[in-house]
Amino acid sequence: MDNHTFKRIRYEVLDHNPTQADITVFFRRLHSALEARGLKLTGITTDGSPLYPAPIVEVFGPIPHQVCEFHVLKELTHGVLHAVAKVRKSLAAALPPLGRGRPSQALQRTARRRQRLQERIRALFERRHLFVQHGLAAAEKHTLYRITRGAPQLRALREVMDASYRLFDRRCRSETALARLARLRQRVRRFKTLRRPLAKLFSPNLEKALTFLDDSLLPSTSNAVERGNRRHRKMQKTVYRVRSQQRIAERIALDMQRDAQAPGRQQTTASLQFARAMTL
Repeated sequence: MDNHTFKRIRYEVLDHNPTQADITVFFRRLHSALEARGLKLTGITTDGSPLYPAPIVEVFGPIPHQVCEFHVLKELTHGVLHAVAKVRKSLAAALPPLGRGRPSQALQRTARRRQRLQERIRALFERRHLFVQHGLAAAEKHTLYRITRGAPQLRALREVMDASYRLFDRRCRSETALARLARLRQRVRRFKTLRRPLAKLFSPNLEKALTFLDDSLLPSTSNAVERGNRRHRKMQKTVYRVRSQQRIAERIALDMQRDAQAPGRQQTTASLQFARAMTL
């Protein structure tokens, strides 16, 4: 998919999980199509699958390879939410036991403590999005500060997410982002409880996700491809016959034909509207 024009260049519908051999064959077809048009691929954006690096180098050579920023942040977000869930479970396990019925005078202090812990567990669940949301308002920051009082590991999670979002700031170069990443990784190593849920920070895909900072034309995400895939998945829910390999390939080919004829249709529509306006 050409991420600048949002047009599909080549496609392949498989009836099995793709392998590196399938990716290599597909890239060779794409390379031949580009050469036939006198074009040269200068950069490519993919998701974090390990199937892509070797075929890209084999077919296109050492071109910039950008790993989708969205997929990397999605994995980090999943790790942070998993860490918050672990804190909730530990708080639930620490709830003081109480018998049935109204607590006696001697157990009222225990009952109040149990109620405070339950309210905190509920707040951590209902406001868990505050740990991963990109940018917080003043009221949201105050709420996050309140529900993380006495839990430095939870506040560290929010600071890690803020630092992760700053890595993908277009205003800095990849050298600056890599230096920030090294400091962030060094900080995470100090928190033994956070090292496992934030293991994605040490993935080599994170360095590849910063490649776009040195190239203004290289897209940071693979949203163009994902948008097309979502369209076909949605279509499969409503059009039952578009399920087989042949029907999916035919529908993609039809979409590509419509995209190729789109400029002509727009010109015809504009001419008809102009002619109708002149007759009125």
